[in-house]
Amino acid sequence: MRAVVADLLAGPRTGSETAAAAGKASAAKAPPLVAIRNVAKRFPARLGRGRIAAVQALRSVNCEIGAGELVSFLGPSGCGKTTLLKMLAGLVRSDEGEIVVADKPVHAPRRDLCMVFQNFGLLPWRTVEANVEFPLQLDGVGAAERRARARPLIEMVGLGGFERHFPHELSGGMQQRVGLARALIRKPLVILMDEPFAALDAQTREVLQEDFIAICRTVDTTVVLVTHSIEEALVMSNRIMVFTPRPGTIERVIEEPLGAERQSPGVRGTPAFAQWRQAIHDILRSGNDGNRDPRGSR
Repeated sequence: MRAVVADLLAGPRTGSETAAAAGKASAAKAPPLVAIRNVAKRFPARLGRGRIAAVQALRSVNCEIGAGELVSFLGPSGCGKTTLLKMLAGLVRSDEGEIVVADKPVHAPRRDLCMVFQNFGLLPWRTVEANVEFPLQLDGVGAAERRARARPLIEMVGLGGFERHFPHELSGGMQQRVGLARALIRKPLVILMDEPFAALDAQTREVLQEDFIAICRTVDTTVVLVTHSIEEALVMSNRIMVFTPRPGTIERVIEEPLGAERQSPGVRGTPAFAQWRQAIHDILRSGNDGNRDPRGSR
């Protein structure tokens, strides 16, 4: 483990080295479910006195994600990782490059790509069951089929018996479980998660992280998770994509840092976990050279 950590801290890989390594790895694997190719994004920023400049949020982002993976986008605030997630969802268009999911370019929202948000996004006037069913209602699915598909998911996320409750009657963790069930009801190819556990207390967050990993194994879906938390990325991810400060690009790809041990109940207390947490912390610190654009973040 020390040798691996030392290798991580030896210095950032260049773009060509990263691309070459990714090319060798992908050659031995099945075609990726998600391919992000040379993606860049700029946003206008007001400088005062009517002047407007373009702020580069992302530049030359390249990565591939295989079916069944749980991948984390980890980086500092303002590095563009949430913008990239919105591009994956079809909510934001890239200025350069392309994003392809299941061999189809992403240009607009798709039913097989589902978002889970930090603020739960539940409809307060609808019950748990009605919230979970809502995407199917938009699709024109009949009430009986909606209920038949929603009930098993509600049980799966641990909310059996709460079908008739409203969001205000649930804890934050329970509300996020409703959001997870709603995201799963369309059987999406990819679930896109934007800091989904950040608003929860530490204990609830850990329990929900562990439960979500188990749910993903059951439904065999692919997950892309945006997070600021090194610990969350280590516990949940097959791979961690570490972003630079703005303009964001992928500085490191960390493959299976903890292996199967990440799913062990006491993994957070192991020496390996502490070593990886420090290694990734040092990578993030080394990428922050003090030259970040101070004009807000996305």
